[in-house]
Amino acid sequence: MALLQYPDLKTQAKDLQDQFDSLWGRLDLEGKRARLEAIEAELSKPDSWQNPERLTPFLREKADLSGKVANYEALQKSREDLDEWLVMAQEDSSSQEVLQALADQLDSLSKQVEAAELATLLSGAEDASGAILEIHPGAGGTEAQDWAEMLLRLYRRWCERHQFGVDILDFLDGDEAGVKSVTLQINGPYAYGFLKAEKGIHRLIRISPFDSSGRRHTSFASVDVYPDAGADIQIDVKEEDIRVDVFRASGPGGQHVNKTSSAIRITHMPSGIVVQCQNEKSQHRNRESAMKVLKARLYDLELKKQQAVRQAEYESKDAIGFGSQIRTYTLQPYRLVKDHRTGSEAGNVEAVLDGDIDTFIRDYLLHFHAGK
Repeated sequence: MALLQYPDLKTQAKDLQDQFDSLWGRLDLEGKRARLEAIEAELSKPDSWQNPERLTPFLREKADLSGKVANYEALQKSREDLDEWLVMAQEDSSSQEVLQALADQLDSLSKQVEAAELATLLSGAEDASGAILEIHPGAGGTEAQDWAEMLLRLYRRWCERHQFGVDILDFLDGDEAGVKSVTLQINGPYAYGFLKAEKGIHRLIRISPFDSSGRRHTSFASVDVYPDAGADIQIDVKEEDIRVDVFRASGPGGQHVNKTSSAIRITHMPSGIVVQCQNEKSQHRNRESAMKVLKARLYDLELKKQQAVRQAEYESKDAIGFGSQIRTYTLQPYRLVKDHRTGSEAGNVEAVLDGDIDTFIRDYLLHFHAGK
């Protein structure tokens, strides 16, 4: 292992300090502390809890601000620690133990700064929400359905990396392999803010494992993502505006699921949105899950109306096919994943398919933010 050199570490520290200083003014720690104090004062009023519903937005904002203040205070402390290690390294520039501690502090602060910078890009009102994620294969039968299942694994692995909870709301098996459709509820802070980068059509190029001739195939699958604000979604769904169909589940779930009419399909007639859920044995539970997805999709529809300036939403009329993909995953004749919106590329296809998509998400958020 090469010996650490003080001049090199000092240069790295100077660059990181400049990056920190540029970021720090945008974080507005004092402003967030003041707002947090104002919310706590409001919540401490004797009559404030007489109307709990009115307090819901305050409680949500308090939780968000408390997390940010804690993160920014830790970031500030990490910067102070770096300054102290720099002084110690200057006084004893030949000590590998001190230089190693300085290098470790540089690495720690660099990761904290990167995370804080990313958080500044998630400023939309819906970004802090959980997410409803749907995957649908394009034309191509088993090939496309297998690709949809590969994407399902990718997003479940990504959620594991970030310690996000995942519930399957709806799952329909493919004819021979893969899935015909799947709907996930993803629970975690800023799940929607991150996963909105995945909204669009994904293309796979590979030698087909289902083709005995070993020919190369191109498959497509669509991914859509909606903010899941849970019970806080204020969407009025009138009973006369929906049609509820009950049918027998055809997906996994055991004999009880398949022998009873427990699956639910809800059609919202004014918008034409159709959702279904068949993953629970209880018809009541399936209806609750289907209504959650319906409200999330209607909420997303309202957001799109209010934010018409945004471009490239998946709810365009593009077909799930050539020329409309956001990202291509090439396994043959070479190995490369490329995002067509940002130009980001990754050569380690296995890692990407195993859920390592943070670089693509970060680059998309930076690109999206710069285009505002």
